[in-house]
Amino acid sequence: MKKIPIIFFCLVFSYCTLAQVSSDSIAIVQLLQKESAMWRSGDVTVHAQCWHIQPYSRILVSTSDGKVLDVSPDLMIHPPAGSMGKGGTSINSNYKISINGTTAWVSHNEKSTATDGKETFSYEMRMLEKINGQ
Repeated sequence: MKKIPIIFFCLVFSYCTLAQVSSDSIAIVQLLQKESAMWRSGDVTVHAQCWHIQPYSRILVSTSDGKVLDVSPDLMIHPPAGSMGKGGTSINSNYKISINGTTAWVSHNEKSTATDGKETFSYEMRMLEKINGQ
């Protein structure tokens, strides 16, 4: 009989922990979808709000021809003229998320469709950090 309160506490604690991870996972997916959409729409202000550049921030891009580009994170907040807002759509899928405290990593596939109908595919991985509770 003494084990019932302990089991109940463990179940409630597990549920609360899973609920937090689930809400964080949903928030991460929503952020990545928003960031993709704002890049295509050309909304520099809202796109910049998706980023919080830190001294250790890094963007590495692997191209389909095997090159790796080290992109300045500042370009996400201050993109060069003409690099954003070209329209089209993107669909992110196959999310894999690992959350540990205030940090997470996420990977996903992205199918981008340009306004002329040309499709490109990419695999993206990001390391995220919760800052000020977000």
